[in-house]
Amino acid sequence: MPNNLEEKLAEFAAEHNFKGKGPGPLCVALVVTEHARRRGLPLDPNDLVTSSGGQVLGLSKSSVQSILKRHDIDKVLAQEGGRTSRGSIKNMRAYVGFLNEFHDQRANTPQQDTTDIAIIEKYWIDRVQDFFSGKPFRIRLDSAHGLRRLVRDLLDQAKSRQDKSTGTNYVGAVMQHLVGAKFNCVLKSGTVRHNSFSTADAQAGRPGDFLLGDVAVHVTTAPGESVIERCRTNLNGGLKPVLITVPERVATAEGLAADKGLGDRIDIFEIEQFIALNLYELGRFHAEGRRESVEDLVCQYNWIIKNVETDPSLMIEMI
Repeated sequence: MPNNLEEKLAEFAAEHNFKGKGPGPLCVALVVTEHARRRGLPLDPNDLVTSSGGQVLGLSKSSVQSILKRHDIDKVLAQEGGRTSRGSIKNMRAYVGFLNEFHDQRANTPQQDTTDIAIIEKYWIDRVQDFFSGKPFRIRLDSAHGLRRLVRDLLDQAKSRQDKSTGTNYVGAVMQHLVGAKFNCVLKSGTVRHNSFSTADAQAGRPGDFLLGDVAVHVTTAPGESVIERCRTNLNGGLKPVLITVPERVATAEGLAADKGLGDRIDIFEIEQFIALNLYELGRFHAEGRRESVEDLVCQYNWIIKNVETDPSLMIEMI
């Protein structure tokens, strides 16, 4: 086991995937480290759970941003401060166990505790900086391939990152904002309302991911009965539901809609075709126009990420 504190932290972060699940675990690490700074070590993990038992004590946007502010970081790490991240209490208990074990091994004096906590906080601040400087997705417009392939390659990158980052639905986030970018291109930005991927429609009182005129648009990687029932609610409210999903889930969505008696009332599209066809149309079916339409889509997508998300690695770089 490494003797150096930074090496021990890196080993812990790798073992518990604190650097690969989006901002949630980083928020937990910062807040628990702050508890250690204020209370001293060892910590009792049972004291760091809210009275409801459902959240880590002090885990909020304001508390996280206050810690970051001490290090001259103004960017928002997570809109909910990591409260909505799955497994936050599990992460907290694992991290408290790590801190307590290290404290016991060092037989620290209070002065040494203070020094160690400063080193630990600096380690997590550096990880936050790494998070903000995360590499974007990359796409290349290749004349040898169709535009559906362009969309597929982007979603494949998101899937690859998602497979390495348990708990973060990168594919869903990219899909939602890619569809939103397409709407911006068609309807011009400023007329479409965009929300962070983590904002649940039902919680926010929205009829879908997007509401355009009388059309409620739902974007999902895994269409289930719940989204079909929300489409029924749309219909009952005088709205026209549109469901957009990945190609391999179209048949599932159509089957569920048919089972609910809504097969002819919900328009279901697969996202590759949904995006690609519009790019052809916006480019007026000319090579130079296609490049311009793809560049515009990427520009609108990145504008959305900057304005509603906190993870800059969701950005797209066109090469």
